[in-house]
Amino acid sequence: MRRALPFFGLFGAALLLPLFSNDYWAVIGARAAVYWILVGGLNLVVGYGGQLAIGYVALLTLGAYTSAVLVAKFGVDPFVSYGAAGLVGAVAGVVVGLPALRLRTFYFAMTTLGFATIVTQVALAWQSVTGGGIGIGGPELPKPFDSPWGFYLFALALAAFVTWLSSNVAQSRFGRALVAVRDAEVAAEAVGISKPHLLTTVFLFAGACAGVAGGLFATLQSYITPEAFSFDLSVTFFIAILVGGRGSILGPLIGNIILTLLPEFAAPLVAWSTFLYAALLLGIVLAMPGGIAAMIDFKNRRPLASNRAILPNPALISGHGTARGDIVLKNVVLAFGGVRAIDGLDMTIRPGEVHGLIGPNGSGKTTTLNVISGYYAPQEGEAFLGASPLPHGAPRARAALGIARTFQTPRLIGEASVLENVMIGATIEGNASFVESVFSLPRHHRDEKHLTAKAMQALATVGLERLAEVRADRLQHSELRFMEIARALILNPAFILLDEPAAGLSGDEIKRLGELIKAMAAQGIGVLLVEHHADLIFDICDHVTVLNLGKELASGSPADIRAHKEVVSAYLGG
Repeated sequence: MRRALPFFGLFGAALLLPLFSNDYWAVIGARAAVYWILVGGLNLVVGYGGQLAIGYVALLTLGAYTSAVLVAKFGVDPFVSYGAAGLVGAVAGVVVGLPALRLRTFYFAMTTLGFATIVTQVALAWQSVTGGGIGIGGPELPKPFDSPWGFYLFALALAAFVTWLSSNVAQSRFGRALVAVRDAEVAAEAVGISKPHLLTTVFLFAGACAGVAGGLFATLQSYITPEAFSFDLSVTFFIAILVGGRGSILGPLIGNIILTLLPEFAAPLVAWSTFLYAALLLGIVLAMPGGIAAMIDFKNRRPLASNRAILPNPALISGHGTARGDIVLKNVVLAFGGVRAIDGLDMTIRPGEVHGLIGPNGSGKTTTLNVISGYYAPQEGEAFLGASPLPHGAPRARAALGIARTFQTPRLIGEASVLENVMIGATIEGNASFVESVFSLPRHHRDEKHLTAKAMQALATVGLERLAEVRADRLQHSELRFMEIARALILNPAFILLDEPAAGLSGDEIKRLGELIKAMAAQGIGVLLVEHHADLIFDICDHVTVLNLGKELASGSPADIRAHKEVVSAYLGG
């Protein structure tokens, strides 16, 4: 409820606007509301998903012409035409968004701008339908929405509705998954998040919002021509999100209001509008990189205690998923160019055991984890889970098979809280559909309650429950290591692959980490531990495999490895 107070304040103030203003400001207010209906959906694509969709004015154009043509040519009810505009926008949103599954950053941005250019040129050339350069009249609403203030209140109600919908998405497992894809795509795949399915769904939602905004824009303009859908307008939508701050609903909402009002207060400088937008964006990047959202995030400005200790509680480990057998590597070969990173490796990881994997740098340890995790496909040999081969090139399938992992460098979602980072690990456990989350239906609430409780237990297990509400990028390195383990544990996996979890930890923290790993194995979890701290390996492992230049140098109990002459010479020293 506390999160909603700023929104109630803004929309409450907007409801009071008719008491103090004239019809001119009704038009300006309606324009801000219409823009926000588009920006509210686009924010999920850009601010949460990290996709540089600059040309969303194309969807506004399609929505506007769809609504205007249906009303003018076919006599369709204006409200029905808005719905049709939303459907056209949703389809176009997917068409525009599909390149994002293959193209990144500026390449994707260029495709959206290209699409916007194509739509404008089609509107200009298709004179029999759109009126070409002459234009076409926009839909006229019936009473009481035909007056400036009537339309303003109607647009404001829709803007409030879109705010509620987009907030629901942002605070759901889908919103957290979007941020994970944006900031830590590899980790997102490891916990089972399907980027293509997720982005396609969000592009549908954002496109529908843009299409409805287009229909409203046509009514607001009264008469539309291709010139109404300028590049500057598209830039305004995009900058509103950047100024507002990514990963926020409130920030871009305020940014949208500012950018809508700015031309009214800087009318004499209208010829300099592009320069003003560029200067504003540069100022935001230099003065407050996190945008308005960071500026008003007072909670995360509070200093944290400097003498924090990580005190795990291994007794809280709550079991594991049903193991489908051992993880078995049989004669696995993987080469990069002429270098064999893995050369004929045979290895078995069993449930309830800690299996150590050691060797010099470049010996193939992390590559082995990546083969098991599905990021690399072996060129020879095979990896199995029980009797079934592990699918190649499908890392997101591993979470459903009960295989979780951490990474050599912690993969965090810095602008999300520690709690949200851990909840991302159980994304695949949610039962509510995207539609149920959008409309905040009961199953969505049950999901959130269940995932929050599991995440808090996982954090208590690793000793980070007191930092649950802190942004992850404020944590110390050692805390990030344990946070990643919590994100793996929330899945209740049958196997956990740990890639150098003790790197950067103090002696006491390494000891506590060892106790935690032993407790995992005691609960039946199979642990594959890649680590350079030999003492930790020999203290807690049931079995150790030593690699050198991609080949198995030795394999056996810790005692056998300690006594192995070649291992001592090549790796342990002495």
